[in-house]
Amino acid sequence: MKGFFADASILYFLGCLALGILYAWLLYRRNKNIERKLLYGLTAIRIIAVTAIAWLLFAPLIKTLNYTPDKPIIILGQDNSLSVGQVKALGFDQKLYERNLKVLVDKLSDRYEVKTYHFGDAVNDGFDFKNQGKFTDASAFFQKVRDEYTNRNIGAVVLATDGIFNHGGNPLYNIEQINAPVYSIALGDSIPKRDVLISNINYNNIVYLDDDFTIEVQVQAFQSGGENTILTVNQNGVKVGQQNINVNSNSFLKTIPIKLHAGKVGIQKCTIQIAALKNEITTKNNVQTFYIEVIDGRQNVLLASAGPHPDLSVLKEAISQNKHYEAKLALGDELDAADPTKFDLVVLYQVPDVQNISSGFLRKMSGLKKPIWYIVGAQSNVNAFNQIQNQVNLGAANGSIQEVFPDVANDFTSFNLSEQDKKQFSIYDPLLSPFGRLTLNASTTSVLNQRIGKVSTQQPLLFFTNDNGLKAGYLMGEGLWRWKLSEAQQEGEQSTLIDLISKTVQYLSVKDDKRRFKVFTSKSAYDENETIQFNGTLYNESYEPVNEAEVNLQVKNESGKIFNYIFSKTEKGYQLDAGTMPAGNYNYVASTSLGGKKFTASGSFYVNALITEYQQTTANHQLLNTISKQSNGKMFMPADLLKIADEILKNENIKTISYEDRRYDELINIKWLFGLILILLSTEWFLRKRNGEL
Repeated sequence: MKGFFADASILYFLGCLALGILYAWLLYRRNKNIERKLLYGLTAIRIIAVTAIAWLLFAPLIKTLNYTPDKPIIILGQDNSLSVGQVKALGFDQKLYERNLKVLVDKLSDRYEVKTYHFGDAVNDGFDFKNQGKFTDASAFFQKVRDEYTNRNIGAVVLATDGIFNHGGNPLYNIEQINAPVYSIALGDSIPKRDVLISNINYNNIVYLDDDFTIEVQVQAFQSGGENTILTVNQNGVKVGQQNINVNSNSFLKTIPIKLHAGKVGIQKCTIQIAALKNEITTKNNVQTFYIEVIDGRQNVLLASAGPHPDLSVLKEAISQNKHYEAKLALGDELDAADPTKFDLVVLYQVPDVQNISSGFLRKMSGLKKPIWYIVGAQSNVNAFNQIQNQVNLGAANGSIQEVFPDVANDFTSFNLSEQDKKQFSIYDPLLSPFGRLTLNASTTSVLNQRIGKVSTQQPLLFFTNDNGLKAGYLMGEGLWRWKLSEAQQEGEQSTLIDLISKTVQYLSVKDDKRRFKVFTSKSAYDENETIQFNGTLYNESYEPVNEAEVNLQVKNESGKIFNYIFSKTEKGYQLDAGTMPAGNYNYVASTSLGGKKFTASGSFYVNALITEYQQTTANHQLLNTISKQSNGKMFMPADLLKIADEILKNENIKTISYEDRRYDELINIKWLFGLILILLSTEWFLRKRNGEL
């Protein structure tokens, strides 16, 4: 393109010049009134003016070249993690190292553009020698270099670290993306030191009340063969276990299972400690504290019936398979002693009954705000059933029974039913249902519809209602034991019936949260380096979210110290970033007022201590050497770090790059050319006018 524009411009210019000469010759060739010198001058002016005007008409392009030098960028990354601060090689002088690193920056700054960073659990600008990073993520440092200096002239990367990387990816896989030599400074000590530590604990964050649960403690020891130590377990400050450990090698690793008991509801503090050995390099990795939340997830279900029935054993078996549900059966005279207020869900199996055995129990149920599952069958008193609830009505029942098959409702979404479950329903035997017209007086959610013979109907068989948060379930038929036998013939591993009953009980027993003021943390467990996030919602009497009122928050730690905060308002709620907090267990209480009423919301969370940096004390210089070699760099010990400047200077690949900025502008955009043409034409007109020419 460059040649095309150059050749075309020359031809255009010659043509324009010929046009200017021709125009001037035609104008002045016969003029005898002007003296010869002035005539030549006017001719020249006319040639230049006409040539310029003609050249503008063709709008040729003017090429402009600018060269921008780009000095090589030298990027220094300094490890600011705890592991660098806790283990130093013999003879290492921290102050001298810091001075030399700054001298290195000054030497490189004379010829290169130098950028400095420190990294640990985050990457930040500049140097920081406090060594407070809770873990080391070198891959994040390389990723930052890649993101911020893409298409820039990166000359080299200087990496000062101990080679212990315990977060993010392996930095060895990031160096190819940088395409620059890495000169590493090997910090720390690569010689294993005497140490015994708890390297890891596997546990579940949430357990259920009265459950026994197992944690796995991984114990490691280095250079401690032949020693004995003691592992102790404390739960809420009380010792609950102890075990002797024989360290039989200098590179020892053992996983120890420990069984604990969830004896009370709430957050339980567990501390695992291993006794220190003489001359250990550090004892900060000998103890770990973690928190487990114990919740009372057990739900009590009452199966109330006037008499025995095989369906009841099916129901009890299905409910009891979930260890968080406990089913109690009350039959006949036992109903008088049953207290429905102590149960989370009541299953009325063919209650009210035709013999009115359950009448006394039903009086205790009157006005009780409990979720109920009604199961209607041949022994049900339909008229009494219509009176004790107002959600459905079974009319024109004359005591006769009809067989109904289950059909899965297409629009049911309250809980999941697999495709295999849906196929299973199609082969079930029919249930026995009282014959009559079913009228629905409330909005219902159908799980199964009735099929009479081969005719599918929209009459529900198993369905739910919800009256201002109070749930109720209805099964309009008996004979679940038949479904159980149908499954037995299939010899399947999963029971669709058991799954259906379990999910139905769970759906009915879960309570809707209708509180007008809610405050909660984004999660119940945080690490030390994570910010604590709170969210809040306040509702008016119409249960619409509002946020006009101010919301205050008090957070209390284990020692009783209180921290006060005020929530920020969002579009429809409240939000608070409380920042990071030290390891420990915390309780919080939020308060506000609306319409003259005061509201409070409370909860708890805990922060886990991060000891990752103490779990590896031996520097990995081999990895640093591999990183440097694969990137055509070199590894240096801290005492020789100033030699890095000489190594970079003699690297011929690290040099300034000039970028050519080529720009083409149209001649018509040059403003001063119009001024020149105007001056030439004006001068010619003045001189012609002065000499009597038109």
